Amino acid sequence: MNKIFGKPQLTPYGADYARWCAEQGALLREGNLQALDRENLAEEIESLGRSDKREIESRLNVLLVHLLKWRFQPDQRAGSWKATITEQRWRISRVVKDSPSLNSYPRKVLAEEYALARSNAATETGLLADAFPSDCPFSISQVLDLEFFPQ
Repeated sequence: MNKIFGKPQLTPYGADYARWCAEQGALLREGNLQALDRENLAEEIESLGRSDKREIESRLNVLLVHLLKWRFQPDQRAGSWKATITEQRWRISRVVKDSPSLNSYPRKVLAEEYALARSNAATETGLLADAFPSDCPFSISQVLDLEFFPQ
């Protein structure tokens, strides 16, 4: 915090995000709740949960694309595909482990993410989107199972 004329001068939220975060953290630790930028602080905390959801969505999409490529291009299977599948599963499980309330979130967004993954798989493979099933051919249990690789 900057001291101007004997009063603490807090950094505005939009002026320097890193400094604002440090100041808000210090105010919380001091118990100086009146000085907190409550509205922006609440928004930042809420956005943390949204970022976990976005991470699950993104990783699920990459995972689905690679599962489709694995299933529909067996002659082109590569170790990098297997590594990507394993990594995405592992990282999704880490997010869910850290935020157990998101345990059912991959199931909730599976159909939506599959629609995008189907399109992305078509682009990456050069196959028509119609070459892939219109509905996800994998259950969420299969998608997240470290041992499952479609044949």
